[in-house]
Amino acid sequence: MALSSSEQIEILSKPGGKVFSRAEPKHKQEIVRMLKEMGEIVAMTGDGVNDAPALKLADIGIAMGITGTEVAKEASDMVLADDNFSTIVSAVAEGRSIYNNMKAFIRYMISSNVGEVISIFLTAALGIPECMIPVQLLWVNLVTDGPPATALGFNPADVDIMRKPPRKSDDALINTWVLFRYLVIGSYVGIATVGIFVLWYTQASFMGIDLASDGHTLVELSQLRNWGECPSWSNFSVTPFTVGGGRLITFSNPCDYFTLGKVKAMTLSLSVLVAIEMFNSLNALSEDNSLITMPPWRNPWLLVAITCSSTG
Repeated sequence: MALSSSEQIEILSKPGGKVFSRAEPKHKQEIVRMLKEMGEIVAMTGDGVNDAPALKLADIGIAMGITGTEVAKEASDMVLADDNFSTIVSAVAEGRSIYNNMKAFIRYMISSNVGEVISIFLTAALGIPECMIPVQLLWVNLVTDGPPATALGFNPADVDIMRKPPRKSDDALINTWVLFRYLVIGSYVGIATVGIFVLWYTQASFMGIDLASDGHTLVELSQLRNWGECPSWSNFSVTPFTVGGGRLITFSNPCDYFTLGKVKAMTLSLSVLVAIEMFNSLNALSEDNSLITMPPWRNPWLLVAITCSSTG
């Protein structure tokens, strides 16, 4: 304590553990204060009356529940009922797990919603008919996204959760890299959703899948992008085609093909959107670990949620 302030901070900044002897209550307070000024998150354990001031000053004061005095317990934020320091380690692991699960929830919801926004933006930018109606988007947000997002809150802790360094107190919940990941995931969700809509109108097959088996009329991409000008097209006609249940859709006005006739293309877009978002929920299981180290069955509630959402 006879050292200058800069020398004290230099000692505290050095890596490794440190032992202080003959520490008085004011010395403990001073050490806690300096550590907090250095930007550290300070935890203080104690059991006696002389520890109370430092317990109160620390970011989290931890008192002993069996041997601790009432004064120490009152000044603390947490009381160890078993006086076992390994309980603190378990509490840190649980806190990190809760924080990670909160990030998983946010990661899944934001990236999925970004995908939905991009799909709407792409249809407007390309000038094609809307690939989903508002009711479908509302259904996806309320019914499809809800159960997996809730189930992510039951994720078990990452296998390496206690081997990671502590995060800084001023770390942002969403930094630049995380936002970039959200945008990348949302981009391929939106592109796939709009892509299948365009493919149904313009392509007979895709990757060996017959898209024209229902007998619908194929159009050029330029026609799809200028569908609003359909009344001025000459010799444009469409053939009736079948939808679910064998129902045949006919058109008295060929231009209805881009409004009433898009029911099957919208269903495909909705199916692709739901399927990708279910895979995205598996992607949200862990921020850094792969599905090899964090397999889906470690969170059975998520598998149940995915099944229910896909069925819905």
